[in-house]
Amino acid sequence: QNLANTVWAYATAGVAADALYAAVAEAAVRGGLAGFNPQNLANTVWAYATAGVAADALYAAVAEAAVRGGLDRFNPQDLSNTVGAYATADQFHQALLAECSRVISDSLARDPSRWSEEARSQ
Repeated sequence: QNLANTVWAYATAGVAADALYAAVAEAAVRGGLAGFNPQNLANTVWAYATAGVAADALYAAVAEAAVRGGLDRFNPQDLSNTVGAYATADQFHQALLAECSRVISDSLARDPSRWSEEARSQ
């Protein structure tokens, strides 16, 4: 969580920190993203995409971890942030995108109100 929060803060502030992003990506991939929950995974790729930092190995590792751990655990905000980050970074991971599509479609069929602005602010 600390790694995800750190890169999220730098990206949010618009601070260039190439060495930091490289070190965090390497540490996260080397550690197998251990301890990363769905929000941490989503926030991490969002930060790299927002900062425009190339990190192919990180995007691949997050995609694998997200699919392996089950995207059903992701809330609508985490799912939308993840899909948006991969699109922004021009990263294409077929298994991730297919599973996101399935989970989002199933969620909308069960309870579309979960995807409303009001639900996101609660």
